[in-house]
Amino acid sequence: MLIDFFRALREARIPVSIREFLTLLDALQRGVIAPSLDDFYYLARLTLVKDEAHFDKFDRVFGAWFRGIDAVFDAKAEIPLDWLIKRFERELTPEQKAQLEKFGYDKLQQRLQELLKEQKERHAGGSKWIGTGGTSPFGHGGTNPEGIRIGGESRNRTAVKVWDQRTYRDYDDERELGTRNLKVALRRLRRFARQGAADELALDDTIRATASNAGWLDIRMRPERKNRIKVVMLFDVGGSMDDHIERTEELFSAASSEFKNMEFYYFHNCVYDYLWKNNARRHSERFATWDVLRKYPADTRVLFVGDATMSPYEVMAPGGSVEYNNDEAGAVWLARFMTAFPKCAWLNPEPEHLWQYRQSIALIRQIMSNRMFPITLEGLERAMRLLSK
Repeated sequence: MLIDFFRALREARIPVSIREFLTLLDALQRGVIAPSLDDFYYLARLTLVKDEAHFDKFDRVFGAWFRGIDAVFDAKAEIPLDWLIKRFERELTPEQKAQLEKFGYDKLQQRLQELLKEQKERHAGGSKWIGTGGTSPFGHGGTNPEGIRIGGESRNRTAVKVWDQRTYRDYDDERELGTRNLKVALRRLRRFARQGAADELALDDTIRATASNAGWLDIRMRPERKNRIKVVMLFDVGGSMDDHIERTEELFSAASSEFKNMEFYYFHNCVYDYLWKNNARRHSERFATWDVLRKYPADTRVLFVGDATMSPYEVMAPGGSVEYNNDEAGAVWLARFMTAFPKCAWLNPEPEHLWQYRQSIALIRQIMSNRMFPITLEGLERAMRLLSK
């Protein structure tokens, strides 16, 4: 655009040199003026016009060339905040990311305790201390393959521990849209039996008995038809499950309507020593996992629902939970569920072709004896077929 403007000035017989034009471009690159048309006018006239006798010609060319440009740009437009934040973020090359070192869980905890004693003020953008941005494994908003996130939002999902107040929302069990096919797949797990008092009308038997009794009404009753299969579902409410809320709510709604004897609990990333039923009161109303293991009979069907995406420490190491220092590893508790409930499976909303890239998924699949299935119609069919045997 400016090259054509330069040519227009020459066609108007204004003596403009290439050197002067390059001076104008250099001034623009250095940001010597504010981004306004008036300031650009004075800068262009100052650098391109050497003789005041050519000011009128310059004004005519400038007016013709830049007429209407003010209407294109909003002078009062605000700079988007998210764009501005991205401009200030430190961007690392793949080579720089490859040089970042993983400390390991124990060394991270030890180093964090040392920094908490030494650090006195806020820190940002570096490779040390606790702060924001940068490559330090402590703080938030930066880049590190393995660290402890303190406050802030989860961006790269590589933290092995989180220091933050977290709130979760309960899944909606009344969501109907898109649940019809899920209900059909889950229906395979239902096994009905006649149980209890004879307080339900047996219509077929009543018609048959009345017909054989010369038309005199002969009412027959039968016990209520109940599903004798008990189902316990455990739902992951970790931060990575935010990507799968819609699908998980559809599954929860379908299961709630299909299984009248269903119980559910929540956990965060992996099962540890307690569960809860209401996310708003998860600290005050907890259920000991040992009590849950002992509460239900061995023929109960147990379904874990989660993306199994977390740090390997959360599965294999004591104290690996991102929220608190658990005494026993998540793998120990999963093994206890497998022992207590032989009919046990894991439903994963993460696309199956991505499982090979998640180390934690490989660990949990191994613990679950490969009883992990995707939340698709085909995956649910396979899971229900396994659990119904």
